[in-house]
Amino acid sequence: MAKGLPNDLQLLAGAARAVPAAAERTGRIAGHDRRIARAAAGDRQAAAELLGELLPRVRNLVRFLCPGDSEVDDHSQAALIEILRALPGFEGRSALTTWADRITVRVTLRRVRKSRSQQASLQPLDEGEIRDSTPPPDGSAMTRRQLAEMLDRLPEPQRQVLVLHHLIGMSVPEVAEALEVPFETARSRLRLATGRLRALCVDDGAADD
Repeated sequence: MAKGLPNDLQLLAGAARAVPAAAERTGRIAGHDRRIARAAAGDRQAAAELLGELLPRVRNLVRFLCPGDSEVDDHSQAALIEILRALPGFEGRSALTTWADRITVRVTLRRVRKSRSQQASLQPLDEGEIRDSTPPPDGSAMTRRQLAEMLDRLPEPQRQVLVLHHLIGMSVPEVAEALEVPFETARSRLRLATGRLRALCVDDGAADD
């Protein structure tokens, strides 16, 4: 296993070359994939292949969480390094991609909070704005690019909770823990974000008619 940051960075550079077709691949990597044990034992080729396949998925997730952030690539690289270092502790109880998603979320949010520590704290949303649960919008006909563009139009607190719940599959309590906000705040943000995203879908559909 790579021991220091320079070696980690070298391995990441190799990962981009190891699986060229991975540029557009964000598929599932099963928890029993044989490369996981080999990579955890120090097989650099196996590690490079896994990171190469995870790279586009990690970058997409970071992009959804913090669009417009000039450090998206840095956040992605930091997440991959953390995934690599944590790999020996992976127990295979879920897909590797699911496990990696959660590490990516944790690393990205931690880095975003740190970089913005000198800025004013985000104001909590008015939890009385929306009382009834709103079902998620129908994304069956929505391309990844269209979804990203719509998410970009949401305030950051709403976008993050929507990504964590609907794209990553976190429960509302898990979302609240990841974002370090009260449960009711997370639930309210989710309802508001889902309603606004649905409204954007309707508005864009009307504009196309």
